[in-house]
Order: sequence, then structure tokens, then C-alpha cells
Amino acid sequence: MKHPFPDMPAAATTPASEISIAGDDEADESYLGQFIPLYYHHNMLMDENRMLSFKAAIDHAVFEGAKVLELGGGTGVLSCFAAAKASNVWCVEFNPDLVRESQRFLALNPHGHKVTVIHANAFEYLPPEPVDIVICEMIHAAMLKEKLVDVIEAFKQRYRQRFGEHLPVFMPEAMVMAVQPIQQNYDFFGYYAPIIQVQPAYFSHPETIELAAPMVYSTLDFSQPVAREIEWEGAFTLESDCVVNALRFITKNILSVVAEQAATIDWFMGYLALPLAEPVHVKAGDTLKVSFRYLTGGSIRSLENSIHASNVTICDGTG
Repeated sequence: MKHPFPDMPAAATTPASEISIAGDDEADESYLGQFIPLYYHHNMLMDENRMLSFKAAIDHAVFEGAKVLELGGGTGVLSCFAAAKASNVWCVEFNPDLVRESQRFLALNPHGHKVTVIHANAFEYLPPEPVDIVICEMIHAAMLKEKLVDVIEAFKQRYRQRFGEHLPVFMPEAMVMAVQPIQQNYDFFGYYAPIIQVQPAYFSHPETIELAAPMVYSTLDFSQPVAREIEWEGAFTLESDCVVNALRFITKNILSVVAEQAATIDWFMGYLALPLAEPVHVKAGDTLKVSFRYLTGGSIRSLENSIHASNVTICDGTG
């Protein structure tokens, strides 16, 4: 895959003042991750891109003697990374099984004794004193399903009420999200199944044909107020004769800003490929119009159901 962000044409995000999406607030068993089984966390610990990116960001952002809070600590690994320099780390986890396991793991690791694991709801917890950095890895592709935006915005409100206007640095500091039209092979050994896919980042995907460069549709900066509503409309000029049968959503997590180098430490999540309800036939040079809307933390289905894609060239009678 082409690198998804350098020189990418950007389009403005237009937050909706009110968005009502059927099924968006449906009960979701992945809510706050409390039902994610422990064995799934093995996959997360084995994810080299995730682990090394967060480790580098934490090594950069956490200074000697810092106070660090992690919301949604899971196995405690990110809190343990922070404890290498921090004087105190509070690790909040809602799943009682993970609370017990993270305490056990931390006891086996250097600096683990500086981490206090707390069984609490990330929507409600406040540390006993001001903190310098808040780590929250409640992240899903396109900012769906996981409740990071809600958690951070609620935290900001109660933190200000308790400790004043000066907020800690958040990790990730920001997200940049992009969308790309693709032609995806949905033939599985002779069985046609247009199915939602999560494609590993940083790898080539021979079953995927990229039909235009990705376009940025939203940037979330957690140092500023962040709204849940995302609404976007844009147009792509297609590069070849093809059938657009899916959109690929690319999520770049800016974990830490390295100001002195004018650089960032980033983590690209797996790309979310959503099949279109109606594939669109296009020729090279045609214009594909795409629109969608959803709420961060909402269901994948709510985004999928909101997608509209059409060949504007044919619709305008110019094809």
C-alpha cells in the first residue's frame, strides 16, 4: 500500500450539529473492553507496531518523576513502560479479571511496584492528585466501538472541576482519519462473501486494488474539545477502470508530538475495509462521490449503513 498520509489531499470535516443513527447506541459487548477475553490481550502484546510505538512515545513523553494515569489499563503493559521514569502511575481497569492479571504481571516486572492498579470505571475515576500524562488506549479503527472520545471528554470535565483548568497531556495526542476507495476481492475459494475486514497496517494487500489516494476526513486533537459527531462528503478521481466495492478507513494515532524535531511518534491501526451495499462501476478519470456520518464509539454497522457512494460523472451525464 502507498504510504497513507504524505501529500494526501485533505478535505474539511463538517461536524453534524445533531446526528441520529439507528443502532448507534445499541448495547455493545466490547463497551470499555470489559468483555474482551484475556487471551485476546496476547495478540495485543504480540503486536510489534503497537508495542514499539507506544513504548517510544512513553519513553519520550514521560519525564523523571512524572505522575501518570492510564485509563483502561488492560494487562498493565503501558503503565509499566511509564513506570520506568514516572514516580507514580495509576492504572484504571474495569474488568476484574484483568485487574487481577495486571497486578500479577506487574509484580513480575521492574518498576511494577510503582503502578497502582485500581478496579474502577474510567468514566468516573479521578486520581488522588494532579497528573502530568493520561494514557488511554481505548482505540478502534475509525474511532468506532471503543469509547475513547467519551472517556477523555468526561475526564476533562471532572478533572477541571477538581484540579483547575490546566489539563495533562493525553496519549494519544491526536488522531488523523482517512478514507480510500478500493476494489476488494471477496471470492473465498469460490464462495463470494463481501465481508467487513481489518487489514494489517504496514503490509501489502494483494487482494486489494487501491483506486485513489486516501483522503483525510477527520482530525481529532485531544488538547481541544472533541465532538463525537463526524460527518463527511468528498470526491475522488478514479485512477483506473474498475468496480468500487469497498471503502478502506485508515486511522493514524499521533501518540506523542516531538516538538524539538518537528516530528510525531505514530501508530497506524489495522485498516478497516467496509463493503459497499451497491458496488459502483467506474472508468479511469471518473469522479466518485462519497459521504458518510457516524458517532465515535458507535457501531461499525452504523457507519456502514450511512455510506453513500456514486459515480458523479455518470450521474451528470458526462461519462
